[in-house]
Amino acid sequence: MIRRLVAGLLVFGLVLVFAAPTSAQKKEDKKEEKKKEEAKKEEKKEEKKGEEKKEVGEAVSMHWKFVKDRAFYQKMTTKTDQTMKIMGNDVKQVQNQIFYFSWKPTSDDKDGRVTLEQEIIGVQMDIEIGGSKISYDSVKDAAANNPLGDFFKALVGSKFIVTLNTRTLKVENVEGRDEFVKKLVAANPQMRQLLDTILSKDALKEMSEPTFAVIPTEATAKGKTWTRDTNLDMGPIGKYRNNYKYTYEGPEGAGDKQVQKIKCETNLTYEQPNDAGGQGGLPFKIKSAALKSTNPTGEIRFNNSSGRLESAKTVLKLDGKLAIEIGGQTTDVTLAQEQTSTIETMDANPLPTKK
Repeated sequence: MIRRLVAGLLVFGLVLVFAAPTSAQKKEDKKEEKKKEEAKKEEKKEEKKGEEKKEVGEAVSMHWKFVKDRAFYQKMTTKTDQTMKIMGNDVKQVQNQIFYFSWKPTSDDKDGRVTLEQEIIGVQMDIEIGGSKISYDSVKDAAANNPLGDFFKALVGSKFIVTLNTRTLKVENVEGRDEFVKKLVAANPQMRQLLDTILSKDALKEMSEPTFAVIPTEATAKGKTWTRDTNLDMGPIGKYRNNYKYTYEGPEGAGDKQVQKIKCETNLTYEQPNDAGGQGGLPFKIKSAALKSTNPTGEIRFNNSSGRLESAKTVLKLDGKLAIEIGGQTTDVTLAQEQTSTIETMDANPLPTKK
């Protein structure tokens, strides 16, 4: 036993003696290995950067193109599904709205500005509230048989002159507001006070701007994001603050490099009206509101060759509670709403010629 122990210690000692220089060599080897590993990591980083650069590609510039007197047309479709719970009862409302617009540049794009004549050339409406239906189609030239139909009819033929800054994509001016309000008031005089409030010049600018401000104002690479904020003051109806977050997703496909895809996420914040404005001609008053937007999705397709928006689609859900005062009595309302909006742009007038 002792011999085995001494022999073992001897062998162990010999191993240590012969192992000493070997361990020093391994340290040097490890240093070399570490250097090689670090070099490989750097190579991988460079390869990854190269792959990312390849994936991102060159920065792309997107610009609207306007030619004087050459009109283009847009079809804007909005579907709204809404459920309101009032005093324990569900009131469902479904709206299908289609607006047809013509846009005719009345000047060339000089010094970063262009003027366009916008005209509402057609309106189609299907509204169902609690089982009651209201329809209007300007294409069929049907006689309006209700106040709401008269209101829609008055929209058709309305014209505006829009001044657009093509560098910032901001609408700087809108002309034609007074004539527009006058037409609508003539169709429904009871709405005079409300229309004067909600159709302010600033409101019309805010309504026109989203048509153009869907692309970046500078060259943008794939994956790049940018934001835009809008504020729409609707007086006694309240204020709507929208935050748009855009992400450039690159060209649509390998076969078509001209159509650029942009993802759009919308965050809507609603602010209840203050008491200073009163009811503004409305039969009710919004006392309080807590509304929140969810599931904001959208996609924009912009054609670099034509210099126009080809199509856009957004989906937005809005949920929350409101307290509404009617005749001095306050009622709580629970709201659940989903709205889908699409825009299509075309060269030819999409409306059939009336016979």
